[in-house]
Formats: sequence, C-alpha cells, structure tokens
Amino acid sequence: MALPRGYTDLIAWKKAIDLCEPVYNLARELPNDERFELSTQLRRAVVSVAANIAEGAVRRGSREFARFLGIALGSLAEVDTLVAIATRVSLVPASRADAVRAQVAEERRILCGLSETIHRRIRSQASTPPSAT
Repeated sequence: MALPRGYTDLIAWKKAIDLCEPVYNLARELPNDERFELSTQLRRAVVSVAANIAEGAVRRGSREFARFLGIALGSLAEVDTLVAIATRVSLVPASRADAVRAQVAEERRILCGLSETIHRRIRSQASTPPSAT
C-alpha cells in the first residue's frame, strides 16, 4: 500500500474537512445569544480537527504526528460534547445532532486507526537496531 503523498491524501483529513460543513450549519442554527459562545467554540473545535491532522502530517517524525493526532482526537471529542450539550438544552433537534454525531463517530474510528498505525511505526522504529555506518 502506497503512503499518502501529503496530508490532503489522508482519509482522516478529508473526513475532517467533510465534517466542517454540517457542524458549521448546525452552529448557524443556534440562537443568536449563543453566537459568541457555543457556536464559536463549536466552529473552532471542528476546524482544529482538520488543522491538527494537517500540521502533524507535515511535522518531522512519527512521534510529532502521533501527538497532533491526539490533539485532533481531543478536538473531535470537544465537538461531540458541544453537540450533545446543544441537544440536551434543546438548542438543536436531536435528529440533526444525531447525524452530526454519527459523522463524528466515523471520524473518531478513522483517526484512531491512523493513530494506531503511526504508533506501530514508532514501536517498529524503536525496536529496529541502528545500522552500522
């Protein structure tokens, strides 16, 4: 299997970008008094998912990439939590929130898989003896 040429080839990044649209749409539907609170926090968190995947992918080394994937997972958990709160306090209909949360769950699975792959690579590099030069 060929490795992606850049972060834009990563399925995790593509799905994170796809997640932005429904989250932004949901944020737009929040009441005006939430415009500078929950809405802003929701939009920042969803952007952070894709941004951290991209930033980690271009950093030097697997350990840094793994760290940024962890940050992306944290931002994804924040999106999920904020959508759950918006639903719980009746700011968005459960059906709309459920659709967004399903996309969040899919992105979580993809990110966890990518993270596990990167961690395997790190373990493999750590167990490979340095070559004699």
